[in-house]
Amino acid sequence: MERLWMRMHSLSMKSSNLNIMKQDTKTDNHLITWPELCKRFKTNIEIGLNDTQIMKRQKKYGLNRLTPPLVVPQWIKLCSHTFEGFAMLLWIGALLCITAFLIERNNLENLYLGIILIVVVVCSGLFSYLQESKSDAIMESFNKLIPQQATVIRNGNRLTVNAETLVPGDLVEFKGGDRIPADIRLSTTTGCKVDNSSLTGESEPQTRSAMDSDPNYLESRNMAFFSTNCVEGNARGLVINTGDRTVMGTIANLTTNLEQNETPLSKEIKHFIHLLTIVAVTLATIFFIISIWIGTSTMDAIVFFIAIIVASVPEGLLATVTVCLSLTAKRMAKKNCLVKNLQAVETLGATSVICSDKTGTLTANRMTVSHLWIGQQVFVAGDIEHAHIELRRYEPPMNAFEVAAIILTLCSKATFQPNQESIPIGRRLTYGDASESAILKFMEATLEIQSKVETVRQWWPKVAEIPFNSSNKYHLTVHRVDRRNDCSAIVCLKGAPENVLKHCTTYLNNEGQFPINDRFRIDFEGTYRTLGGKGERILGFAWIQLTPNQFPTDFEFKVENGANFPIDGFQFVGLISMIDPPRAGVSTAVDRCRAAGIKVMMVTGDHPITAKAIARSTHIISPFTKLYDKSQSSTPIISTETNNNFDNDHWPDSSLSHSTEELCKRTKDLKGVVLTGTEITKLGPSGLDRIIEVFDEIVFARTTPKQKLLIVEAFQRKGEIVAVTGDGVNDSPALKKADIGIAMGITGSDVSKQAADLILLDDNFSSIVIGIEEGRLIYDNLKKSISYTLTSNVPEMMPFLLYMIIGIPLGLGTITILCIDLGTDIIPAISCAYEPPESDIMNRPPRGDNDQLVNIRMIKMTYLYVGFISSAAGFLSYFIIMEQNGFHWRQLFGIRRQWDSRAINDLPDRYGQEWSYQARMRLQNACQTAFFVAIVVTQWFDLIISKTRRNSIISQGFCNNDVMNFALIFETALTIFLCYCPGLNHSLQLDPLKWSWWSFGLPFGIMLMAIDEFRRYEIRHNPNGLVAHETYY
Repeated sequence: MERLWMRMHSLSMKSSNLNIMKQDTKTDNHLITWPELCKRFKTNIEIGLNDTQIMKRQKKYGLNRLTPPLVVPQWIKLCSHTFEGFAMLLWIGALLCITAFLIERNNLENLYLGIILIVVVVCSGLFSYLQESKSDAIMESFNKLIPQQATVIRNGNRLTVNAETLVPGDLVEFKGGDRIPADIRLSTTTGCKVDNSSLTGESEPQTRSAMDSDPNYLESRNMAFFSTNCVEGNARGLVINTGDRTVMGTIANLTTNLEQNETPLSKEIKHFIHLLTIVAVTLATIFFIISIWIGTSTMDAIVFFIAIIVASVPEGLLATVTVCLSLTAKRMAKKNCLVKNLQAVETLGATSVICSDKTGTLTANRMTVSHLWIGQQVFVAGDIEHAHIELRRYEPPMNAFEVAAIILTLCSKATFQPNQESIPIGRRLTYGDASESAILKFMEATLEIQSKVETVRQWWPKVAEIPFNSSNKYHLTVHRVDRRNDCSAIVCLKGAPENVLKHCTTYLNNEGQFPINDRFRIDFEGTYRTLGGKGERILGFAWIQLTPNQFPTDFEFKVENGANFPIDGFQFVGLISMIDPPRAGVSTAVDRCRAAGIKVMMVTGDHPITAKAIARSTHIISPFTKLYDKSQSSTPIISTETNNNFDNDHWPDSSLSHSTEELCKRTKDLKGVVLTGTEITKLGPSGLDRIIEVFDEIVFARTTPKQKLLIVEAFQRKGEIVAVTGDGVNDSPALKKADIGIAMGITGSDVSKQAADLILLDDNFSSIVIGIEEGRLIYDNLKKSISYTLTSNVPEMMPFLLYMIIGIPLGLGTITILCIDLGTDIIPAISCAYEPPESDIMNRPPRGDNDQLVNIRMIKMTYLYVGFISSAAGFLSYFIIMEQNGFHWRQLFGIRRQWDSRAINDLPDRYGQEWSYQARMRLQNACQTAFFVAIVVTQWFDLIISKTRRNSIISQGFCNNDVMNFALIFETALTIFLCYCPGLNHSLQLDPLKWSWWSFGLPFGIMLMAIDEFRRYEIRHNPNGLVAHETYY
């Protein structure tokens, strides 16, 4: 109903427009010259737009805000839960019951049955609605990203205006701390850095400049994008796009206009409902026609029609499924997995491919110092942390380590936030970018207590600074030194290693100072390549000491219009490398996924080398996998794993004309590949499909939001169930398109959380594996619950069928059926959700299309095996009680007309006793009660054998499920209450039984357990045999 309403009232784009949105942004606004750009936008770079231009453009382009999506009204959602599937069938039954009562008012049973069915369907619908409803707040989250105010130059005046009034062509200024109000081409910048993490996934702040740096619109440094943040510096530029036409607006529209895929569980339940509905209506119609043909009154035929439907439809099943999913969702929440969409619980269990983000999910999202290269030796950072280096204020440093400590402490903008002295250093919050914060924490841990970072900075105060920028690629600081005859100031340099080395003439090791020579350069390049190949971010650092003769203590250092102090001739001290380390346990979790037949792919916006290194360390790329890596680095680091089977400039199938088989032959030695976003665009959908088919282990690097979406769709075209993790706004289209979207609870944006189906509260990939196990477990347990529930359908229908076919008195009433379906069976069915997993749950491959929730093997088990045994127990009880009261079983055949006739009050039994209508009804109620009790007794044993589909019940455990133990007690107590409660039993047409009559079902239950234990033994020892093929559901 929801989908129909959306289609009827859809305001979303046509599929052709949606496909256009999926393509990468193609524009030259960041490449053309400023005169050309101003001419294109009809603006002036000095004075901006005038009032007339602004009014015209606001009419043309509208306000600078995002268009809200179409939202399904809550009443439509409620109606879809109340009137779809089984509910509609029960509504029809209820209306027929009430119609029958209105025609034949003396039969209150029809009225009671109709009311009960209405209450059941309304309560089930409300329950499902309350459990599954969730706010459709995706666009509200996008709107939170819109800045409220913007600084704009119009008519030559600097104004502060509402950001919604901006138009293309406006001249805008912003500074550190501002949220960028539109997509802007930058004209001037001063030390400007922006945080693009929500858009591109890059964790480091990105330097902005007025020069274009990349043909790719998203990668170019002269562009600032709507809703990203300026973290430092300031800039001015021209508004290129506003509102829905911005990059963020495109992502928002792409996210909200994507039609979410139907979950596998939803498809299974819908298939099951359709199947059971067809069976129920067909059976009911056939027996309605037969009853009319054999002379039954129309009213009685309608009642039988309703009875067959009631017996065929497990009224409590949907409520049971919803409760099972809710219970699992609560259990997962305790394990840091917050479920937003209940059916996503099972979808996670069916997942065959995980497309995982890198930062914060596979890694700790905490940049950490990993190695240092000092004195031409590589040291592990953890070893140096324990060295406790002590610096002295008035004495020169004694060795290279002390020099390194001075430079790394002073040449930094990072500081600790106040009042954190009692918090461990690694967990303290900082001001500053990730790399500098990592160095700050490392130095705080490394320095002795007498010379901590703030103390050292107070000893040698900063007097001048050249901030890092994209052209210099270094950060330089000047610090005053007191009371030393050999040095009045020190200049510290830190930045890109190759740039720092250009400014150096000597290098320092523990033996002293030496001129830089070829041997040193070879060592430098080798270390750079080794550390860079591990995906670590490397910075070089150097210093120079200024003498008092040239730079006395009162010298004023200046950097404007050129520095008045040396910026060359430095002494190179070393390299420091940092990495966002893999989370503990991720590699184990990935290995468990692989054992479970699940492929794990990395999809990140980071550099291919970094992505490959993390993929190796987390086992996404297996340790012994031969990897094809075509990525080219801007650093001197060249991948040593490039395989010569491929041409360096082209894919093996660059024309995309080779068959998949031929491509497989050419790549038979390779299992993994690192693929960049640019290559994804070149390959196109068909080429991407081939890559996915050929390679088992794939790392997607430098991807855009639209490319992430294309990756998801490519796997889905292959028939995979795809889970996608993400934390940024850029991830939201892929999160929504995926079969299950998984957002990060700590670092995730509000947009990603709203688009996702599941939220990881601890941002840990290992929690996904826990979720997969829970998803597989709930699917197993749903099978068990449904199997248990369906079993009672056969003994519920059989009395009506024999009543119609061979004419015996009715063995089970319609009200009694509802007592089973909505009373005694509900809690036991729900208790299956608490059953612990079987031993092989994470060693099976993901379930395929042939492993349906309800399949023909389950029907055979429940209807032809367990159902018939339960029916036999019921009829044995029925015939024994009839026999004990004088009616031999042969005498009952064909007696239906006389038995049900109110006019006959002298019906003889085999002893010649005459039975009135009222006496016969009391006997019939006793027989129906015995039949009901026999079903309950066999359901005890059915519940126990439902605990496991493959394991022995002995190894699985009889009493390891406390909820199931309670359910057995509850089921028995409820049955006793219904049978023996004065007044209630009469209303339900049940009679108190002799306690000995409860034993009639026990032999059948014991036989059921023995046969099923043998069946499972055969399945375990002969998994390809006939028994497994026919009965393993």
